[in-house]
Amino acid sequence: MDRIDLFRIFTRVVDAASFTRAADTLGLPRSSVSAAVAELEGRVGARLLNRTTRKVAPTQDGAAFYERCLRVIADVEETEGLFRQTAQPSGRLRVDVPGRIGRLILAPALPSFLEAYPEIDIELGVTDRAVDLVGEGVDCVLRVGPLGDSGLIARTIGTLPLINVASPDYLARHGSPETPADLGRHWAVNYASPSTGRVEPWEWVDQGALRATPMRGRVTVNSAEAYIACCLAGLGLIQIPANDVRPHLEAGELVEVLRDHRAEPLPATLLYPHRQHLSRRVQVFAEWLEALLRDALHGTPGA
Repeated sequence: MDRIDLFRIFTRVVDAASFTRAADTLGLPRSSVSAAVAELEGRVGARLLNRTTRKVAPTQDGAAFYERCLRVIADVEETEGLFRQTAQPSGRLRVDVPGRIGRLILAPALPSFLEAYPEIDIELGVTDRAVDLVGEGVDCVLRVGPLGDSGLIARTIGTLPLINVASPDYLARHGSPETPADLGRHWAVNYASPSTGRVEPWEWVDQGALRATPMRGRVTVNSAEAYIACCLAGLGLIQIPANDVRPHLEAGELVEVLRDHRAEPLPATLLYPHRQHLSRRVQVFAEWLEALLRDALHGTPGA
């Protein structure tokens, strides 16, 4: 097997911490991945990985070798791309985005991207959970909200204004809150993070400071679709990116409340693995997505 291919397989095994997951993301049999790592260890004359029944981790030599492999792979890819800058970017791009953005914004616009870049194929994941980008072999993910310290490269795409809404039926039964002090007598549809299970508090900005309070609620959901559906059913107030409920606002199915007491806008960030050089297909997709979100969010009701 080509030496660079061995390096690529080895780095993917380290990233995934598993021969099986690495094989799945590379589209290779597990036996081939295991054999490639064994061949590489034979070539360098050192054990690169510690293998247990539950996890694979680099040895001290393997960790140092991993960093060198990343640099070599990046240099090779840059060299190969010197004469391709004017050529169309190509290959399969694995992308993951939040559910509502994927359904309402990205998917309808994909034909224009595929027409502009006919050599790129998209494998689109649409989910509200935090995807393990490295472990699942995803090229880039769009995250909405604050980021943890993941060690990934982050590109800020924009922000999503948050608004507070309720259904006319809910407001007819419970009245409309005028200030955050009124929240104690209201109900909310609670939202639990799909990744952590943590129920998000109700937030607003007061004189430049972020405030938060837990809300009482009889229903807790873990997806944006269910969140909106329960609000439409009159089960309580919700805080939601304005673009997600634009059609419902225009149709009068939802009404904005507490307009002067909104939460901070949510940052939208594109994440990708640490690489010295991004592939051309990731670069052009990031630029296209940034322009798409900027246009889609412009003029959102209440933005």
